[in-house]
Amino acid sequence: MGASSNNPTDATAGGGGATTPEGPPIPPFVRLRIAFVRAFLVGWARMFSLSGLYLLGQFFGTIEYVVDYHRRRRVFAKLESLFKDEHPASWRRQAARRYFMRVRCDKMFYTIMDRIPRRKLMNRIKMHGREHLDAALAGKRGVYVALCHFGAHYVAGLLTALLGYRVSGVRDPKESHVRRYIQNKYRETFPEVAEMKVFHATSFPREIFRQFKENKLVASLLDVDRSRGDNTRTFPVRFFGETREFLIGPLQIAIRCGAPVVQGFIESRKNFYYGLIVMPPLLEPGKIADDDEAVAETMQRYADGVERFARQHPDHLRNI
Repeated sequence: MGASSNNPTDATAGGGGATTPEGPPIPPFVRLRIAFVRAFLVGWARMFSLSGLYLLGQFFGTIEYVVDYHRRRRVFAKLESLFKDEHPASWRRQAARRYFMRVRCDKMFYTIMDRIPRRKLMNRIKMHGREHLDAALAGKRGVYVALCHFGAHYVAGLLTALLGYRVSGVRDPKESHVRRYIQNKYRETFPEVAEMKVFHATSFPREIFRQFKENKLVASLLDVDRSRGDNTRTFPVRFFGETREFLIGPLQIAIRCGAPVVQGFIESRKNFYYGLIVMPPLLEPGKIADDDEAVAETMQRYADGVERFARQHPDHLRNI
């Protein structure tokens, strides 16, 4: 349920605030290249259906797995860093190949979602645990959705908004030309996306507080995969048998706002079907009064949930 798009709002004074659609200009050649790819994918889907496009994505993903040695080596290294020697080399090769196919299919789908008829698009979404989200929103304090670097969370943000939820997100300020181009197209097509806001991880927290006050879903990824700067607040958790540092800033804001905290995942399935999974609350307002205790208990529950999902879906690693 992460928001992966930006919204044309004013920047927040004192630290970044919501990003704007303008940003650095996208080079004309890049725009032309993306437009060509989108036209090709839309044409292929119209001729051979979305199932045919999915097969094309699997084919190109397999080719990438074979020829992109450096990236394949990084995927192997990531799998080994998580699972150690739990599985043989054949298992890692199979998981890596499925990873390449999944990522290529997810990117293809994300690139043309605004060109898919809305009814057909909505039929490809299945939300599990929606009752947890609706019950949390009934408290009128907003909801914090803790995501992770497993699965196509940029797809999840759009799908969640199309299901009728008001979504805001906290993310890394780095944004590729391709992602910004696609986001602008989505804002033109989907009113729900035009209303979404996304804040940099280093933003002044005032605007994030406001999102909870307006009873919105605020989503971010807490499992740190690289350094986010000296001002980033982290907390140690046990993850795959090791102590690792996960982000805690947005979670602390949610606790101070009295917002329920739930954990969310997105599962990529065959033929561009997606499962949006919402787990029962990691932390309910008022259950733990002490912030430090709340953070410790919630973060470990979160880490345990991420590990379970990763073991079930090793091919859902983030795009490496």
